[in-house]
Amino acid sequence: MDVRVSSIDDRSFPVCGKILLDGTRNWIETDTTMAKPIQLTIEPREIQFDGFPVARLLPRIGLKSVGPWLFFDHMGPHGFEAGQGLDVIPHPHINLATVTYLFEGEILHRDSAHNVQRITPGAINLMIAGSGIAHSERSPDALRQSGHTIHGLQLWHGLPEDQEEATASFHHYPADAIPAKTLDGVFIRLLIGDAFGLRSPVRTFAQTLYAELHLRSGQSTAVPGDVQELAVYALDSKLRVDDEVLPPRRLAVLAAGSHQLYAEDQTRAVLIGGQSLGTRYMWWNFVSSRKKRIHQAMEDWKLKRFGTVYGDSGTPALLPTSDSYALMSD
Repeated sequence: MDVRVSSIDDRSFPVCGKILLDGTRNWIETDTTMAKPIQLTIEPREIQFDGFPVARLLPRIGLKSVGPWLFFDHMGPHGFEAGQGLDVIPHPHINLATVTYLFEGEILHRDSAHNVQRITPGAINLMIAGSGIAHSERSPDALRQSGHTIHGLQLWHGLPEDQEEATASFHHYPADAIPAKTLDGVFIRLLIGDAFGLRSPVRTFAQTLYAELHLRSGQSTAVPGDVQELAVYALDSKLRVDDEVLPPRRLAVLAAGSHQLYAEDQTRAVLIGGQSLGTRYMWWNFVSSRKKRIHQAMEDWKLKRFGTVYGDSGTPALLPTSDSYALMSD
């Protein structure tokens, strides 16, 4: 999505205790006298895009990426009246990959590599920005004729330094290609990665985990214990991580080791994690391991070097004059 967000602060978080990061970018250290399963609890920043609500969990001051994941948006749910819809106008990305996953609704993706794809619930849609791509995300015309709802997640992950300038591409994995199983009564869809005895077909560049879990009241499940960095998002209702409560619509970064999730009410949970890729800088929609590369991308967008989004005649986003959240310092 077209964003104006912070760069990633690569300070590491404490080995024990918990930090609460709230929507005002404050961070507060609490009890660190004993190890706890939840190292950080992230409260979202609530953002509006022309009336479309987005809860932004990543990035955050005081939190480096969770594995390769740099950005986490929970979109909606939001109902559009007839004649209305989502309109994320053409905008650029570099040196990252976006992952769009819907629970409800449809989004029409178009990009400067001439890809056009209807994004539907349950499918994984991976856009590798690499050396540079521009895209738009809009409600399809057919849906605009009647009321519709959009609800989903959009995440970004970094690319290893030797892959940051990969050729831009788009990959659609339909819902029936995503592996799933029921484990101890808990339904699991493995969106990306290798876990729970499943392997996703979605392309990865480093150890990457992205999973959706459906828990009924009273159910529990273990999280993978062999993931370098791991976080859990409570989507609908609160969860318990071992003996700690995670409120709904909060992201918890977990301590290393084995942990158990418990549901008191029916809920969905999302797991993200994997291998850390090290320091990444972020300004507007640009991510890179090199500050110089971000400045080059800014100049390229101003000079219209990214190319036009195929089939989208809308006016492209203007390069912001500043990004109040950006932290480009080392």
